[in-house]
Amino acid sequence: MKGFVRKQAAFVSACYLALVILVTLLAGWLAPYDPDEQDLTAALQGPSGSHWLGTGELGRDVLSRLMHGGQITLLGVVITLAVYLTLGVPAGMVAGYRGGWFDRLVLKSADLISAVPVIIVLLVVLSVFMNDESAAMVANGLLGAPLLARVVRSATLGVKEELYVRAAVASGIRDRVIIRRHVLPRVTGVVLVQASVYGAYAVLLETGLGFLGVGTTEASWGSMVAEASKNLGTDPWLLVPSGFMIISFILALGLIADGLRDTLAERYAPPADRPPSRRRAKAAAPAKVPAVRRAREVEEPVADALLSVRGLTVTLPVEGVPTDVIREVSFDLRSGEVLGIVGETGCGKTITATSVLGMLPAGGEISAGRIAFEGTDLARADAATLRRVRGRRIGWISQDPIAGLDPSFTAGAQVAEAVRVHTGCSRKEARQRVLELFERVRLPDPARVAGSYPHQLSGGMAQRVGIAAALAGDPALVIADEPTTALDVTVQAEILDLLRELQAGGTAVILITHDWGVLADLCDRAVVMYAGEVVEEAEVTDLVTAPAHPYTAGLLKSDPHHAVPGEPLPAVEGAVPTPSKWPVGCHFQNRCPRVTEECRTKPVVISHLTELERSTRCLRPLEPIGGAAHE
Repeated sequence: MKGFVRKQAAFVSACYLALVILVTLLAGWLAPYDPDEQDLTAALQGPSGSHWLGTGELGRDVLSRLMHGGQITLLGVVITLAVYLTLGVPAGMVAGYRGGWFDRLVLKSADLISAVPVIIVLLVVLSVFMNDESAAMVANGLLGAPLLARVVRSATLGVKEELYVRAAVASGIRDRVIIRRHVLPRVTGVVLVQASVYGAYAVLLETGLGFLGVGTTEASWGSMVAEASKNLGTDPWLLVPSGFMIISFILALGLIADGLRDTLAERYAPPADRPPSRRRAKAAAPAKVPAVRRAREVEEPVADALLSVRGLTVTLPVEGVPTDVIREVSFDLRSGEVLGIVGETGCGKTITATSVLGMLPAGGEISAGRIAFEGTDLARADAATLRRVRGRRIGWISQDPIAGLDPSFTAGAQVAEAVRVHTGCSRKEARQRVLELFERVRLPDPARVAGSYPHQLSGGMAQRVGIAAALAGDPALVIADEPTTALDVTVQAEILDLLRELQAGGTAVILITHDWGVLADLCDRAVVMYAGEVVEEAEVTDLVTAPAHPYTAGLLKSDPHHAVPGEPLPAVEGAVPTPSKWPVGCHFQNRCPRVTEECRTKPVVISHLTELERSTRCLRPLEPIGGAAHE
């Protein structure tokens, strides 16, 4: 509110608009004359002490007619906007958030309405409903709703990809709640601007109908303009009062909407001393390479594993062509175990993790494989099953803690929302549970943090809030997507201690990271990914001391802790290829120091090493621990 008051033009416009509405509503008590009272002896007189704004052609007081006429005009605007917003906003948000057939229906409806001559439709409505102007205003709202829905849909598409919306989905919150609580506040600015434009259009439309002499026979701003136009040569002043009211009302609507939009934008903007939150890039843009379809038999999941992924292949559409972004990923995770997933950016770590929760980017699908979790195949689960799993059985900790929280609500309100979804408790019980969770994640002064907005929290505090939200449903598995990124060393250690406590309590953890130190400190086993494939899996100790794949060895050598002063830091030359440039054979062939012609000619399958619980995707693995050979 303070931000809006500081915008002088918007605030003055709001005061003016409030005054106009108040005077219009109280016209019966404030107007000096009846709007239809005639005095032919005073016809077409200018402003005077008896008639402050003069009189019309029949001697009727202009000020009284202006006050009473505003009731008709403003009622038409209210009816139009009520129908326009009631239908257009929900339709646009649902179309943008859910997509599918409803999205296509909204777009086609907007295209169709754009070709319809509105004024002709309204004249038909007035002829059918015996000059009932309210019916015409309802029809006007109906004709505009699809156009608003198209605009709101576009805004929703952007909000849908925000990390805090994805975090809400990962928490198992229902779509309608996410749309109402997380999407609607962010599209409100767009809605306000569109409402002001269409409200102005409704004023002009009502004025036009009054000017044409159709619709209501009572005094209105439109009928006053029509009367003034007939007497323009005799008394030009008569056009000034009604013209000024129409123009000033429209300008005030626009200025107020702009002020409210800017105020909302400032609310979501990051503080000046903090850089804007970095939106996670989607998986590297795959080009027009058709997905490889295989008729390969997928291994059965491990019976005693909490999570068993087998042959997971994910495709994303590129200009209508399905393209693999990860291929044949397999691993197992048992209760109380911490599994690390490591690799360079663009290797498919996050896509693999989001596949478990069914939270792939728009158009993505699991084209092959199984994701067995507690006896349920999540790769083939429907939306209701995934919603029951998210948050309640599988928690999600995002990489960017600030972006993972909705700036519209306090930290406590957001965690309480997750608690209520998963436990069904009352609001009071949810608030108490939030304080308990905040104490569990070692937040200082939990009550103060619960009442703070995301921008008032430090990165470490926001990450703890994210962990508390992930624990709201007491999950059996927590997926942590680079939870220590951009945090200082002390805070990193505290976050790792929290994850270690979760493990001690029997919770399984999947940790996505670039940091080998974090991997060695926390994880029991690790999966190394490169260009959409698992290239090695082993216990962390074996992986660090005797890597079996050249890529793993290259990553370990690139650890800054092993740097020799005065010498260049060892690095794996080159970059991870995008799916459009995946070679036929080994994906690492162009960067591998041990590459052979055989590596280039045919796909390399994952191989298990004898006597060791480890596997590698390499034809010439480095010597593993114990001198084990291929099976």
